[in-house]
Amino acid sequence: MDIWSVTQPHIGIVSPEFPPDIGGIENYALGYVLALAKLDYRVTVFTRKHGQGEISLPDIEIRPVLKLRRALDRGVIKNPAIDVWHCMNAAYAWVAEETHRPVVVSVHGNDFLHAYIPMTAPAIYQFGPLWRWETQLRKLDHLWLSNSTTKIKQWLPKTTGIVTNSHYTEKVLLEKIPACRGKTLTALVAFDPFFLELPLHPDERHDPVQLISITRLSEPRKNIHRVLKALSTLKNKYDFRYTIVGDGAYRSDLEALASQLGLAERVQFTGKLSGPELRETLLQSDLFILTSSILPTSHEGFGLVYLEAAACGVPSLAARIAGAAEAIEDGISGYFVDEPETDNIAAALDRFLGRDIRFSRSRCREFSRRFSWEQVVDKAVPFYNV
Repeated sequence: MDIWSVTQPHIGIVSPEFPPDIGGIENYALGYVLALAKLDYRVTVFTRKHGQGEISLPDIEIRPVLKLRRALDRGVIKNPAIDVWHCMNAAYAWVAEETHRPVVVSVHGNDFLHAYIPMTAPAIYQFGPLWRWETQLRKLDHLWLSNSTTKIKQWLPKTTGIVTNSHYTEKVLLEKIPACRGKTLTALVAFDPFFLELPLHPDERHDPVQLISITRLSEPRKNIHRVLKALSTLKNKYDFRYTIVGDGAYRSDLEALASQLGLAERVQFTGKLSGPELRETLLQSDLFILTSSILPTSHEGFGLVYLEAAACGVPSLAARIAGAAEAIEDGISGYFVDEPETDNIAAALDRFLGRDIRFSRSRCREFSRRFSWEQVVDKAVPFYNV
């Protein structure tokens, strides 16, 4: 007899975003499946094929089979060995229409506000001579993305349960899709305990003060340009260095802006960093800055990176909007601007650089310990038994 059938159900995790790729949902999915495995659940991850190969996880099977099209992926869902499906992106909520098994979906905010996986795109060009039209047909992806966003509103209410990463995300979801009422719970998020392994630096600030932002440089709403403009007003008053970790389409524009503002010698763009490199860079920082705005189709559902910074003893400066307000304890693990405008950001940075506001690295780390993947899983697993 299979011991798995005696203990816990076999969970099929559907996650197009998964390591070795780097990102918030990738980290969420990895942390969640590792916590499931620790609780003796049998876990199989269904993801897309990664060019650099797939990661290897103990006691967890990785199947790189997703094609990011419902027409091609529905065959995966016919797998009879799976007892419960848990999708890590709202674009895969259609799974609830393809199976009688329980289907749980974790939503993060942007995945249901504005789909970025063209799930409803036709797959005909995958077959026969029509493959030659793939490049031309992909130019229509914006149409399929719009259609996918509409379809998500029909799919999500059909699921067994919806796990949100913040109370804010839950509120927005129910405002946008009232039919989901009664199916949601907020489980929050957690971070990799890897960020807790090394000792903290002393509370004394580095000289010069080390500032850091970690984000994809592909969304203007992250407001890195406003942080640069704010710092340019303080460059003659304080000595600081600003490290920007991440990559994206706006990187070259931001590099040019830093130069125009006379900050080229103080700002470093690192691109993406490995886990150990990121942890070491955070440990050597004094303040993490991510003052994101809200757009109708994009917002900060929670902000896992605020917890990673706190785990490394680094306080955060954020905007008191969206899910970021749940990821930071004001005065303990960071502080806020009410509106992420350049003048407000400059005033907040002036307070920190001028030592009008101080933080304890140990209290930042203590705050981060309130969040664990085991707690997230414990809140979600009742859906598995419906």
